[in-house]
Amino acid sequence: MSTSRPVVLITGTSSGIGLETALAVARTDRHVVATMRDPGRDEALRTAAREAGVADLIEVRRLDVTDPASVLACVAAVVADHGRLDALVNNAGAGHVGTLELDGVAKAREVMEVNFFGVLTVTEAALPHLRVAGGRLLTVTSVGGVVGQPFNEAYCAAKFAVEGFMESLHPVAAGVGVRVTVVEPGAVASEFVRNAGAGEMADRVAAAGPYAVALQNYLARTADAFAAAQSSAEAAEAVAAALTADRPAFRIQTSERARAFVGVKLADLDGDKVTGLTAGWVS
Repeated sequence: MSTSRPVVLITGTSSGIGLETALAVARTDRHVVATMRDPGRDEALRTAAREAGVADLIEVRRLDVTDPASVLACVAAVVADHGRLDALVNNAGAGHVGTLELDGVAKAREVMEVNFFGVLTVTEAALPHLRVAGGRLLTVTSVGGVVGQPFNEAYCAAKFAVEGFMESLHPVAAGVGVRVTVVEPGAVASEFVRNAGAGEMADRVAAAGPYAVALQNYLARTADAFAAAQSSAEAAEAVAAALTADRPAFRIQTSERARAFVGVKLADLDGDKVTGLTAGWVS
């Protein structure tokens, strides 16, 4: 069976930016394959899709970015069922707050597995089909993929890696007809933030030993930042706009605050502005 509408596969759609992106893309009259590790968590998306009048344009499938067999099976089934794959939105990810001495290398590997290698696994599976379609490859990264942030070492390392990979892939993919874009949200009010553990402040500080004061200061600053965060829906609109633009930029921020923050790094040749800024977060 061939689907006449463009087909867009989005990872990590059970909540937050992923859920809202599925809705925003469906509103552009594209067929959305909304994937999630546990399809049993699809009720929020299905309810929102019905309320938005796009339920017939969204299907839910299982895809675990850390399981290559799951990824290959999902992508193959989408192409078999619809005859095409026009775009991939890599959105699935996991936050982590911590520091190396307390967490160890094993935790950093775990964060990289989800946020970096998971992106590569899905991208590898999708690229042959995106080439055929002359399609789009979008990856939701973070301002943390440009500016390193205290107690986000593993998370930022993974997002830096994704940005470096996609920036390097961009001209290669363009040569075979695939446009590559990274979308960089700043602070977003979503379940992702709660999953990162920001609400467990007291327990984290108590276990932080010599890092306790710095961590307490960081968590307090972060709580203030997320009090003024943009909504997941606003961030998702930026993703949908990048997907539908004729010539999307490689790097797109989802808000003016995100643009200003990323701008500090991109204009900072020796690193003093960034490290001076973030030092104030922990002192």
